[in-house]
Amino acid sequence: MKKTFTLLLFILSINCFSQENWKLNFPKLEEKASEIPNKSKVWVFIMAGQSNMAGRGFVEPHDTLSHERILSINSKSEIILAKEPLHWYEPNLTGLDCGMSFAKNLLPNIPKDVTVLMIPVAIGGSSTSQWLGDSTYRGVQLLTNFKEKVALAKNYGNIKGIIWHQGESDANAKYLPDYGSRIENLFKQFRKEIGNKKLPIIMGEIGGYSKSNENWQKINSKIHTYTATDKYTDFINTQDLKHKGDFVHFNAEGQREIGKRFAEKYLMMAQ
Repeated sequence: MKKTFTLLLFILSINCFSQENWKLNFPKLEEKASEIPNKSKVWVFIMAGQSNMAGRGFVEPHDTLSHERILSINSKSEIILAKEPLHWYEPNLTGLDCGMSFAKNLLPNIPKDVTVLMIPVAIGGSSTSQWLGDSTYRGVQLLTNFKEKVALAKNYGNIKGIIWHQGESDANAKYLPDYGSRIENLFKQFRKEIGNKKLPIIMGEIGGYSKSNENWQKINSKIHTYTATDKYTDFINTQDLKHKGDFVHFNAEGQREIGKRFAEKYLMMAQ
């Protein structure tokens, strides 16, 4: 009886989170950057992958506090003060991602005159095959959009790295076997477009909470194997982090921790 009551409360709590409530703390004001530093003082990081990079966590008020040294872009490719959520491509789905956490954890460890520019390009549900094929998915032509944002980033700063979280859509019998080779080819394209063969790329493991966990862990094994062959690529562990109730997406606490771990890993790689 107690378990049934607890389950009922859980279901009711999920239903209470209507789309309106989900966006309750989304920022009401967009702030354009009043002054953009010289591009030599702007470090750019690209956020790519699928929904766990695009973000599905619940945004709290403190996630929307801007910082003068953390910038992003809006849907018009204008430079703005970064506030969560950074991704706008899927307005009825987007939530807290790891971008602000990543940038905030970088700031104390990089030169004080450096500004961080976060460029979001992740699209929920996208597979590596769709990225490689430059497919249009959920209204976005994946690789073309990436290239456009790279060109924009080069106008404003120096691209220092890519943080990548993807794999849930490939965790099946059809796509699992060749996941490593597709990642290798895709990252080669990313680096070629950016013009840096040694560009750091950090991959996030997919979670440890899936109802199809065996296949998810096979993706993680592919991630581990690939990063062992590419000295400019590494990964962060996520197996201790929790989902938001859907067994697919990290919760807000997990997203903030992922951002911290991405930052720590980047700082290690940049030494």
